Amino acid sequence: MSTANTPPRILSIAGSDSSGGAGIQADIKTITMLGGYAMTAISAITVQNTLGVTGVEALSPGMVAAQIDACTCDIGVDAVKIGMLGSAAIAHAVADRLEGLGVPVVFDPVMVSTSGSVLADAETVAAFERLMALATLTTPNVPELAALGGEAAMARRKAACLAKGGDAEGDEVADRLTVPGREPVVWTVPRFETRHSHGTGCTLSSAIATFLGQGMALESAVEAARTFVQLALREAPGFGAGHGPMGHQAVRLDLTGEPRLNQITLPARDMGASVAFYSALGLTLIVGSPQSDYVRFEAPGGATLSLSTGHDDVAAGHLAGDSGAGIYFECLDLEGAIARLAERGIVVEPARDQRWLWREAWLTDPAGNRVCLYKAGLARRFPPWALPR
Repeated sequence: MSTANTPPRILSIAGSDSSGGAGIQADIKTITMLGGYAMTAISAITVQNTLGVTGVEALSPGMVAAQIDACTCDIGVDAVKIGMLGSAAIAHAVADRLEGLGVPVVFDPVMVSTSGSVLADAETVAAFERLMALATLTTPNVPELAALGGEAAMARRKAACLAKGGDAEGDEVADRLTVPGREPVVWTVPRFETRHSHGTGCTLSSAIATFLGQGMALESAVEAARTFVQLALREAPGFGAGHGPMGHQAVRLDLTGEPRLNQITLPARDMGASVAFYSALGLTLIVGSPQSDYVRFEAPGGATLSLSTGHDDVAAGHLAGDSGAGIYFECLDLEGAIARLAERGIVVEPARDQRWLWREAWLTDPAGNRVCLYKAGLARRFPPWALPR
């Protein structure tokens, strides 16, 4: 069982991607960056890179089952992600092991790679029925959902489904979460044009599994996982000549756990001199210029430092007394954090949406310093006014 001091134990059952962009490798990166403990049951070995898959060898069903047993009987597991399986026999072996396990299961019904290589035959797809029946959530993309019979067929199965829209046409991407007995939830974002999208499905499903393993509700887990994927797409390192990998390594632990200290805002008397000083210390200027009254830097670890000579926050009384300093904690679940603090006797001002795309709630510490709890999502690292990186 995951606790505040113990990472959730996430078991990924999937194929190995030799180039590291998808499969087991993407799952390990995602789970680790989100604060989980990654375990694996490798179903198949693939020879692939950004240009395509040139070889696949499935392991025996017994070997896959033995890997699952080795993890569950000793370390234990808080959530499971299922990806590429390699054969119908492996799919049935996995179902045998997971039935009755009693933890969240996220099933990504991998059939075709990003480059177009077929990774599941008709018999394997037929065996997916057992996995969809036991899964907490199934996450097909557009062609996978069609192969499974569409949303109507998923509804008849009474299976929770996240229909991913990245493969659809249009300037916007819509992901639709359908859970039996509930109204569908749809998230829509402008399409981010990039060829570096290898492993998006693997990353999304393993992120959802990690958040579920932390005890998060399904809708919140999907929302947070989508943000992680969007950040990783924007941080892609640019490797390869084809469908390149995403930038998992650059998405910090901004999205997990209790309120996390992420930003300090300090007053500045001479902005030009201050920008030169903090630039010399190795911080990267991401918002503003030496001529601005507000600038923001990012440190290599992902935390940010802001400097202000006359920002709206000061006029609004958000910053502390004579010091003009503000301390910022990022919250994945802002309303939940406010409620938990209230239970501990800490008064927080009502949350409100800000024009800089953050939702903020302010409080004051015993010394009179102003503290901000905020939820930013993509605006944390990629606000529309950010400087090119």
